Amino acid sequence: MTTPAAKPQANHRAGFVAIVGRPNAGKSTLLNRLVGQKIAIVTSKPQTTRNRIQGIVTRPDGQIVFIDTPGIHEAKTALNKQMLREINAAVEGIDVLLLMADAIAMQPHADNMLIDRAKRFRGKAVILALNKVDKLPKSKLLPILEAFNNEFPFAAMVPISALKGDGTDRLVEEILKVLPEADSYFPEDQITDQPERFLASEIIREKAIALTYHEVPHALAVIVDKWEEKPKLLRIEATMHVERASQKKILIGHKGEMLKKVGTQARKELEELFDTKIYLGLFVKVVLDWRDNPQHVRELDWHTQLEAIGEDQANKLRALHQFAEEANAEIPVEPYQDNSEEEEKEN
Repeated sequence: MTTPAAKPQANHRAGFVAIVGRPNAGKSTLLNRLVGQKIAIVTSKPQTTRNRIQGIVTRPDGQIVFIDTPGIHEAKTALNKQMLREINAAVEGIDVLLLMADAIAMQPHADNMLIDRAKRFRGKAVILALNKVDKLPKSKLLPILEAFNNEFPFAAMVPISALKGDGTDRLVEEILKVLPEADSYFPEDQITDQPERFLASEIIREKAIALTYHEVPHALAVIVDKWEEKPKLLRIEATMHVERASQKKILIGHKGEMLKKVGTQARKELEELFDTKIYLGLFVKVVLDWRDNPQHVRELDWHTQLEAIGEDQANKLRALHQFAEEANAEIPVEPYQDNSEEEEKEN
């Protein structure tokens, strides 16, 4: 006898929503605003989000799992191609596509690249979030909304200011309207699926991006090498990878001043985020042209790091289990025989 599947709570909706837009449209700012805590880095420099980041918004009437994606851009390097794969992977299996456009850059027309994305997603709900409307008068805003409306039948078009929070409550309501009836996918107190190591590496990268210039921000990748939790201290050691010796020099600064500044800013934010005292050790390493090398891109990609951590933990667990089994195993012992007399007779 089969047990019927449990029905979701009446009128409770839940699902996955991918946030897609051009670089610097404000996607990460919106995600942080909606979840009520910083889980994605925000900088003034474009193309700084490289991985899919899930943020979870839970309300009594539903749960929305937002997926922040890298900005849509032309893929010229192995890293750019990896970022576009992140976008495509994020769109697979979602319930709603949330297109985000920068109102300042749009006037007075729609974005053909975003419209093209919307047309590929036919059959499911597509919502437009027109961001940074606080910087435009209504007389310039209405023609932009009309231009988008003429290009595609959006389920909703919501003017917002991700920075100030204007319109974000209405955006959540419009998304919940088109999500399927379902139970929540995550506990109500969970706001992201990202490991703490990933958040730490991203915050370090954010501080370095904000403080440096030229090609350093785009050539920077951060890997957490050591994560040691003690009762009153979290010890983190991380390596910042760049492509040139000149970039390493910029990142370290005169007598290590820049590296110290990056470390201090990152440590303070991490202590606030994790609510514990932190020791943060930073190192800088040159990996020549890593963005153009698919193998290096994979090595420095967070998914690869996560797999390596998981494999390392699995190996440690296997070793512990093996040690425990050997410790508890019965060791066969041969009975003792005194052969001294026989040896004497032979001699």
